[in-house]
Amino acid sequence: MSRPILEVIALDAADAVAAQAGGADRLELVTDIAADGLIPSRETFAEIRSAVDLPLRVMLRASDGFGCGGSAALDALCARAEALRAEGADEFVLGFLGSDGLADLAAIRALTGVISAGSGLDESRWTFHRAIDRAADRDVLRQQLAGLPGLDTYLTAGSAAGVDDGLPVLVDEAARGAGGPRIMVGGGLRLDHLPALRAAGIDAFHIGGAARPSGWDGPVGTASVHQWRAALDEVVPVG
Repeated sequence: MSRPILEVIALDAADAVAAQAGGADRLELVTDIAADGLIPSRETFAEIRSAVDLPLRVMLRASDGFGCGGSAALDALCARAEALRAEGADEFVLGFLGSDGLADLAAIRALTGVISAGSGLDESRWTFHRAIDRAADRDVLRQQLAGLPGLDTYLTAGSAAGVDDGLPVLVDEAARGAGGPRIMVGGGLRLDHLPALRAAGIDAFHIGGAARPSGWDGPVGTASVHQWRAALDEVVPVG
């Protein structure tokens, strides 16, 4: 049984170094956490890339909410994504909903085209973020996205309200999701959720504030990340 993935949100190089020292497997890079995480600058990506050797998933989202903001905003976001790609970013986090509450496929395809173009890769790997928790129909959204190149993860709490409310949904989707993109649980995730989630076969977890002993006003704490790493390594899935 491979060890579960622990992904930690990093805002800067100091966060990244602390997360790696604590045992994180991957980082999600964002800025402006007050807006639930927006696209970082090219300079911030470069600083973090030079500070750690973990895989980095870079957020592609320029404003609060889950709409792309229209054609001009999408063009600007694509340009920033292209700059990050040129800097060496090769894994991303993205996802937009249309006015019907389902996937905005035009925006998603535009961005995935940019992040794979000229990369030397068949496809850049990416996560569809917690926009799924605001979707009008989670199953329909998954059907819309099925087969899109590079999509390998859904970051989800199972509910817009967080893991406490979404736990039954996560367990059900894990049971039905064999062979599809990995479920990565994040959004109000606590240590006491881990036994049920691991028993369901879920093997990827995402933390932000839980990695920061002083909350979002303070940095990632190595000891906090290590606590999660140790807890995940101790929980053995049933079956």
